[in-house]
Order: sequence, then structure tokens, then C-alpha cells
Amino acid sequence: MATAPRPRTTTRDPEELGRRLTTWLTARLPGAKAANVTVPESNGMSSETLLFDIEHPEPPLTACALRLAADPAAYTVFPVYDMPRQYRTMRLVAERTDLPVPRVLWLEEDPAPLGAPFFVMERVEGRVPPDVMPYTYEGNWLHAASDQERERLEAASVGLLARLHDQVPLPEADFLTLPGEGSPLRRHVEAQRAYYAWVIDGLSRSPLIESAFDRLDELWPSDEGEAVLSWGDARIGNVVYDGFAPAAVLDWEMAALAPREVDLGWTVYLHRFFQDLTASFGQRGLPDFLRRDRVERRYAELTGHTPRDMDFHTLYAALRHAIVMLRVAYRQVHFGEVAVPPDPDTLILHHGSLRAMVQGSYWEGPAAGR
Repeated sequence: MATAPRPRTTTRDPEELGRRLTTWLTARLPGAKAANVTVPESNGMSSETLLFDIEHPEPPLTACALRLAADPAAYTVFPVYDMPRQYRTMRLVAERTDLPVPRVLWLEEDPAPLGAPFFVMERVEGRVPPDVMPYTYEGNWLHAASDQERERLEAASVGLLARLHDQVPLPEADFLTLPGEGSPLRRHVEAQRAYYAWVIDGLSRSPLIESAFDRLDELWPSDEGEAVLSWGDARIGNVVYDGFAPAAVLDWEMAALAPREVDLGWTVYLHRFFQDLTASFGQRGLPDFLRRDRVERRYAELTGHTPRDMDFHTLYAALRHAIVMLRVAYRQVHFGEVAVPPDPDTLILHHGSLRAMVQGSYWEGPAAGR
């Protein structure tokens, strides 16, 4: 997930994890050792990532990455970390699409070896658009790129969504059906209501978030469209790029069955989140990158499906992100890093843009990327 500012993310010791990982690894590959174990600065803040090399005469892979469910002793961002579900999703996408998904090697569901379930996958080298500081600020490779190079990256990234949505056979993704009743979109939104209820349990409610849920009901699509395998955290910060071409698509923990526009709205809004933040500090940012109108047009050209009800879906993306931001803020309160303000809505970094979406004014004007 894209979040800012970044709070503390771990209570684990990398050296201790490396020793325990070697013990676990030798049971699957006798004589193997986990070497060069590091915990990188990550764009995510939910599951943890460890990087390591396998030392063995005949390793299945040399360079590996390990995704470890959040420490249950920590103040987690999400209530559940389903590593088997994420592992199964990555295998399905790798087998049934031409997306560059890292090869997954092992799944460990027993929390005993490392303290939480995890899976091991191929480590893909490349570069990732940064979240902290966001790629919309000066001083990083994507901001420094030419307009033509960013356009190549944008086109290729929208292409990832088009291919994912078109290529995965829906019956094989049935395990991603969310619980509850009603359509896939209805279940998706109800899951977010449940997440919000978990976030505010015993804490102050957010009138803004609740008004956004009410506005969703008013804007609900008359035709929700077909369900597809939705990536969930569909943003360029979860892609490793080789130059400006995607080399690895990461972070599938939010995958579910949902209409195509759920991913499109997330892609568009998560860029807008960074762009709005950058503009608020007096920088130009990248206003012509990942514009809503251009993303919609590219997707329609690639799939034959014209995105619809995007006011609904970008609002939904901003709402989902607001719930995460509120949890992150309450996490900071828990660690004594911030105090709860009189208006809890101000804990949501993008409360201004979310309020504008609820009021229907956010996408007005030529600068809005409509």
C-alpha cells in the first residue's frame, strides 16, 4: 500500500531471521544456507520483505525474496495476512497470463519457523518508482525521465491491467471470491466497511469516511460490469521496471474478484494522491502522467472495454486509501508519535481531495486530468 509518512514497520531482528531461515531452508534443500539476508526499504507496509541468496551447489534459484506476514505482536495495518492466498494468486497469474510475475518456490503456513507464515519467490532486479519521497517529487529516476519515457512506462503499466483482466479464466480465480452476499462489487465494498469498523474499534469515527460510503451508494453503477481477477494494489509502486518496461508485478495481497474499474480507479487515484501531495508543497509534480482520461483511453484500446462509472471508482479508491491512512495514523498514535486531533478526519492525509470527491467537485476543471 502507498502510505505517507512511513511509521515503524517491524519488531523483528534480521540477523535472527537469517539464522532461522537457514534452519528452515536446510530441511527443504539439504546443505543450503541463507546468505546476505537484508530487510530493504520497501514500498509496502503490510507484509515484510526479506532478501537473501541461497548458497548451495545446485540451488533452484540464487537470488530470492521472502514475503513474511506482518508480525502478530505489532500494531498491524490489516487484520488478516493470508499468505497462502497470495501465493496461490501469484501461481495462477504466472500460469495463466503473460504478466512478469516472480516465480514462487515455497509456501510455509506454519508460523513456527519465522514467527509468521511466509513464501519464497524469485528476486527480480530492477527499479521501482519510490513512495518516500514519492516519484512525483524531484530527485528520482522517474521524475528525471523524459515525457516519452514516462509515456512508455504508463502504456506498459496500463497494459498489465488489460492483460491480467483479459487472460485469467474466472472459474480458476474463484478462491478470490470475497465473503458475504450480493455481487462481487457489493462484496468488495462490504469488505471495506468491515475493515473500517475494525480500524475504528474503540477509537474515534471518521465522518468523512462515512460520508464517502454514503456517496458511493448514491453513485452505485446501474451496470457493475463483469468480474475479473483484480490485482487490488494496482499501482506502479508495486512494479519492478527494467528501464521503463515491467519486469515483475508484486504485492498481490489485495487481489479479489471485482469489476475491471476497481483496479483502474486505484491506479488513477494513487497517482493523484502523490500528485496532489506534491502540488500542495509547491512543486509541479507530474500532472500529465497517468491522467485519468488517458488511462481510460489506453485501457479501452487494449481490451475493447470502455471504463465506466469512474467517478464512483476513483472515489472508492480514495475511500479505501483513507481507511488505510486512518489506520496508519492510529498506529502512530499507538506508538506515541502523534496525538489524536479534535477532528479525526485531519488524520487522513488526503482528506481535502476525498471531501472534494464526495462533494463532486474534485474532477472539475482542465487541470484535473478528466
